[in-house]
Amino acid sequence: MKPIDTSTQTEIEAATFRRLLQHLDNHKEVQNIDLMILADFCRNCLAKWMMASAEEQGVTLSYDEAREAVYGMPYEQWKDLYQQPATEEQLAAFAQREAAKKGASS
Repeated sequence: MKPIDTSTQTEIEAATFRRLLQHLDNHKEVQNIDLMILADFCRNCLAKWMMASAEEQGVTLSYDEAREAVYGMPYEQWKDLYQQPATEEQLAAFAQREAAKKGASS
C-alpha cells in the first residue's frame, strides 16, 4: 500500500469501523458468544476498546456510553430485544476455546 497521510488514514479507519458496526447491526442474529468463540472478541470488546481509545485522547467515555455507540441503542434494550440464551453447545465451545487459550499461554 502506498503511503497516505495520517488524517486520511484516520478517516479510512473510522469509516471501516462504522461499516463494521453497521454490519454487526445488520446481523443481530450473530450472538456475542458466537463472536467470542470464532474471533475472540465481541460487541462488548469493541466498546471496551472504544473506551480505551477515548481515554488515550483525553476523553471520558463510560462503558454504557461506549456500548450504546456500538449497539446503536442502550445495551439493556439490545439485550432484551436480540440476545438469546447461550446454548449448551455454545457454552461448551466457549469453554473449550478458553481452555485452549490458557493452555497456549502456559
